[in-house]
Amino acid sequence: MRKTIAILSILALFGISGGAQQTDKTAQQAAKPAAQAGKAASTPVPFVIPPEVAKEPNPVKPTAASIAEGKQMYGYDCAMCHGANGNGKGDLAADMKLTLKDFRDAATLKDMTDGEMFYIIQKGKGDMPSEGDRQKPDGIWNMVNYIRSLSKKAQPAAKVKLAG
Repeated sequence: MRKTIAILSILALFGISGGAQQTDKTAQQAAKPAAQAGKAASTPVPFVIPPEVAKEPNPVKPTAASIAEGKQMYGYDCAMCHGANGNGKGDLAADMKLTLKDFRDAATLKDMTDGEMFYIIQKGKGDMPSEGDRQKPDGIWNMVNYIRSLSKKAQPAAKVKLAG
């Protein structure tokens, strides 16, 4: 009987100290991400697009079918922030107090290559999540074609002088 009580006492003692050790480990693990987050906030990692990717041409021609497919995917994945018409005023962007570019303005994307757009859509940038493996490369190229088409649609029509 004494042996049983002694064994139970020892097990209880180890159980309590083991629990305390586990609590310490949990606290340390919780402190690590917080410390890393503080470090990341003070030294942001620059966003760099690899030059070979930036130079990559769009292999998908901007046909009506490509633009239509890109528009559909844009509606699912991009419109909530970038706006249904590409004006940068989607509901989620407003909620997050983000200021996004207006894709309808041709100047917005004139200095950006299709390869750069592809990379940003695929990998994400800042608050923008990545498409990652959810979208096949041709689907991302279709979105690039659609986004490029937004500025072409928004250009004012040429003024026609009526004979009078």
